Amino acid sequence: MSITLTSSYQDAFHRNLAHFNVSRIALDSPSAGWQDALHNDLGYRLAEGHYLEELRATVVPMMCTDWRDTDGFADWFEALLHIGPGQQHPLFDWLADAATMSQMRWFLTQEVAGEAGFDDLVAMTQVKLPVRAKLECARNYWDEMGHGKQSAMHGHMLERMVQELGLQPSLDATVWESLALSNTMIGLAMTRRYTYHAIGALGAIELTAPLRVKKISNGMRRLGLDGRARAYFDLHAALDVSHAKAWIREIIRPLVDADPSCAQYIAEGAMMRLLCGERCFNRYQLELDDLHGCEPASVLQPLAERHLVRSC
Repeated sequence: MSITLTSSYQDAFHRNLAHFNVSRIALDSPSAGWQDALHNDLGYRLAEGHYLEELRATVVPMMCTDWRDTDGFADWFEALLHIGPGQQHPLFDWLADAATMSQMRWFLTQEVAGEAGFDDLVAMTQVKLPVRAKLECARNYWDEMGHGKQSAMHGHMLERMVQELGLQPSLDATVWESLALSNTMIGLAMTRRYTYHAIGALGAIELTAPLRVKKISNGMRRLGLDGRARAYFDLHAALDVSHAKAWIREIIRPLVDADPSCAQYIAEGAMMRLLCGERCFNRYQLELDDLHGCEPASVLQPLAERHLVRSC
C-alpha cells in the first residue's frame, strides 16, 4: 500500500482500503501464498494506522478533556446527541420532506455500500472486555441477530430493502467519505489498541442514529415505500434509544469507573465516528441536486468547528 493520505489522495486511499477490508473480513482458506498475503496486509494496516492517528489528532482539539468523574463524562457523552459533529444536519429534514425517489435511492445506495455491519463490529469489539461490558455487547448482538430469527436480523432487513428497491451498491460508485466512515469503524473494531475507541464509536452510533433514521423513514413513507422497505429504519428509530442508554450504563460507565484514563479514548472514538458522519452528510448534500431549502454544504459551519463539543 503505497498511497499516502493527503487531501488529493483521499478518494484513492479510502477506495483501496475499502477493497482491502472486504477481503480482510471475508471467509478464506489456506493457500501457498499466505506469506505474500501477510506482507501485503502489513502495508494496508500501516496505512490504516497512520490514517486513524491523523483522525485522532483532528478530533482532540474539539473535545473537553477535563471530566471531573464518571458522571461528568457520561453527561458529556450523552450531550453529543445535541452538540456533536453532524447532529441536526439539514440533510435529514430535506430527505424527510423534499427528496425525490431517485434522490432517496441514491442516498440509500451510498448508505448501504458504506455499511460496515454493526453486528460484526460489536462482535469484534467485545473480545476480552470485562464481564459486564461483554454481556451488554452480547445483548446488543442478540438484538442485531433478530433473537435467532433470520427474518428479524437487522442485516437481513437491510438486504431486503436493497432487493425491494433494486439498489445496486458498489464500492467503486460510493463517495469516499462514506468509505472512510466504514474504514474507520472496521479499523477501530479490528485493532485491539483501539478497543476503547471502538466502544466510543459504537456508542455514538446508538446515541445519534434514532433521530436520523426516523427522518429517513418519514421520507420513504412520503414517497410511498411500504413497511417492508422501511423496516430497518423503523426498527432502529425505536430500538437504538434503549440501546444507547444501556451502552452508557453497562459499558461506558463501568469501564470509566475501573480506569478513568480510558475516557479519553472512548471520547476520541465517539468524535471520530461523528466527524466521519458529518463529512458524509456534507458530501451527500453536495451531490444531491435541488436541495429545496437546505443551505449548500460549503456554507454550513460544521458543529465541531463551533467548539460546542468541548462543553463538560
